[in-house]
Amino acid sequence: MGLYDRYLAARVRRHDADPPRQIAVVITERDLLEQGAYETLERFFDWAFDYGAERVTVYVSVLDSGAVPTLERELENVAAPRKTAVRGPGDTQRADAPIQVSIGLGGKHEFAEAVRAVAESVEDGSVAPDAVDESEIEEHLVFPTDPDLVIKTGAERLSDFMIWQSVYSELYFTDVNWRDFRRRDYLRAILDYKNRQRRFGR
Repeated sequence: MGLYDRYLAARVRRHDADPPRQIAVVITERDLLEQGAYETLERFFDWAFDYGAERVTVYVSVLDSGAVPTLERELENVAAPRKTAVRGPGDTQRADAPIQVSIGLGGKHEFAEAVRAVAESVEDGSVAPDAVDESEIEEHLVFPTDPDLVIKTGAERLSDFMIWQSVYSELYFTDVNWRDFRRRDYLRAILDYKNRQRRFGR
């Protein structure tokens, strides 16, 4: 760790505010084509848990659906410090693990599938219509997490990502693309988060 990284790390650790417990990062399939991209992801996991995260979600936006099987295989084999759950575009199985990876499973599709599942429960009589609330929908989401912090590398826009779960998340956009993302960039994101006053929509 360089001198500047040590300086940032000391500021993060001395700061009174709590660190983000649930962190999400948004990258693209093109990011993962860059040399060293998966090694960066492995380091990112280590940084996140070293600085207080309890759950990490990675969203990989996908333009070419033909790339999904390869991405799933590669991401399932990434060395990670915690149990990992990888889900693709057609998955509905809950990803309840400390590290969650979404490959092209957009928020609109995930939400629509959750609403469909709730509707089926109402139709078969297992749930009363007036019992349907936020928690009922959340029970059917693939990613049961509300990220405190969402990091997007390289561009100030988000893709179709966790539209239900991230409604009160703090957003942080980096100046660097994923291939250049370093520990200092992560520490800057955490320090920026700690300096904010969260309003949760208020």
